[in-house]
Amino acid sequence: MIRSLRWKGAAFTVPFQLGFVFLYLLPIGYAVYESLFTEKQSGLGLGGATTEFVGLDNYTQGLTDSAFMNSILRVVLFACVQIPFMLLISLLLALFLDALTSRVASRFRILLLVPYMIPGVVAAIVWVNLYSPDVGPLTPIGKALGFDWNFFAPSMVWPSIGNLLTWHGIGYNMVIIYSALQGVPRELFEAARLDGASELRIARSIKIPYVRGALVLTGLLSIIQMLQIFNEPALFRNITPQTVSDSFTPIMIIYNQAFNAGNYNYAAALSVLLALILGVASFLFYRLTSKEAD
Repeated sequence: MIRSLRWKGAAFTVPFQLGFVFLYLLPIGYAVYESLFTEKQSGLGLGGATTEFVGLDNYTQGLTDSAFMNSILRVVLFACVQIPFMLLISLLLALFLDALTSRVASRFRILLLVPYMIPGVVAAIVWVNLYSPDVGPLTPIGKALGFDWNFFAPSMVWPSIGNLLTWHGIGYNMVIIYSALQGVPRELFEAARLDGASELRIARSIKIPYVRGALVLTGLLSIIQMLQIFNEPALFRNITPQTVSDSFTPIMIIYNQAFNAGNYNYAAALSVLLALILGVASFLFYRLTSKEAD
């Protein structure tokens, strides 16, 4: 009977297992397989293309590709600024909601979640139009205040994208941190208040240490998302191609290699390299934050 119940319980996971195999494992395996080959034209390129096994040559080319490595470095440096800033705002908003009554907090929580409910592409289109000097309201407002800013200038592209990503992501991260705050025993707050601790001291000494796990989770998810950034730079490239090149981010390079240059094998190798870099970065971040927690 126990064995039968186990099989019945395992049967509920079959849809997930099938989806995991067909939507994750098989595509990854196929990408690794394709990355080991390359297409070569015979003669002067007038003949048919032949597929040849090249082993790890595509990976060697990717690791020595200055455009690909520079795009990773560019995104990593941007992430070192944008992710802590976004998580700090999310933490402050979560602490603010935790200080309110449950009814008021629920209303503010829904309001702050509205940006996250908007699809990423739609949000990027909205902000690109807001940034536009022709149809957007931000440029006239800046001129009225004495600021002559251009959101598509080379020095403003990353701050413009960072503002978009922060606006879109703070609600999601705030909900995760706020949920962790709800698990903190309320008795600790009462005891701290009886000892004369201020609300700021309670937040710094009790609340923030308790939500460190949530901060690690949101930071990890943000790192994974940041290294795969594509929609926002691609839309900015349509507006200012002289500033945002086709090698601005790693995903843009992979997209161009696959769909513009037709070099699917090299694009597959770059995809695998990016996945490995994501795995290493996530592991190092988790190990570093775990040691700090200890």
